[in-house]
Amino acid sequence: MMEHTVRAFEDDITRLRGLIAEMGGLSEVSVQEALDAMVNGNEQLAEQVIERDKRIDALEMEVDRLAVRIIALRAPMADDLREVIAALKIAGVVERIGDYAKNIAKRVGKIEGRRHFEPLTLLPAMGDIATQMVHDVLTAYAARDPVLARKVIATDKKVDAFYDSIFRNLVTHMVENPATISSAAQLLFVARNIERVGDHATNVAEMVHFAATGNYPPEEDQKD
Repeated sequence: MMEHTVRAFEDDITRLRGLIAEMGGLSEVSVQEALDAMVNGNEQLAEQVIERDKRIDALEMEVDRLAVRIIALRAPMADDLREVIAALKIAGVVERIGDYAKNIAKRVGKIEGRRHFEPLTLLPAMGDIATQMVHDVLTAYAARDPVLARKVIATDKKVDAFYDSIFRNLVTHMVENPATISSAAQLLFVARNIERVGDHATNVAEMVHFAATGNYPPEEDQKD
């Protein structure tokens, strides 16, 4: 009986990890495709991103149900309980990353004169860093790797630097070209959403570090 209970618990934990991995993979793809759609004005691709968000939301609900079931039936303790709680929190954060991708996709049809906006050449580079952070933090979660988690946290400074540069560029562009204010404001919103993706990947990294070690990263590593 004891062996059966342990095996059932391990199966539940494996399923929980799988759901988180699937959510993360979908969110990562959504951010990439939302930015591709933005740069190329591909509204059909944008719609696919918006539709995919429903699947991410459904997976989060499944994580919630499974985590509650594990706590109620298995009464995990110490490391096991820490992992289940971390999974609950991570699922909520990953769901928000999917929301940011959806928000970007919704702006695709609202940008006019794409070739006149220099920041459109910067947004994909900024997005590449943010999506790599998502990919790396999910790898860290799967491997219980606190070192990689801390690397993700450090990388967020690059995303913030891109955001500051794009913000200054767009504000200058709006001052010099008042007719483009509406489209430039939409791009500012997109840049802000990418910056938030980086923030959320950092939040996940802190939780991964906690789940793996029982401690949050040193204060100097955590995002201000």
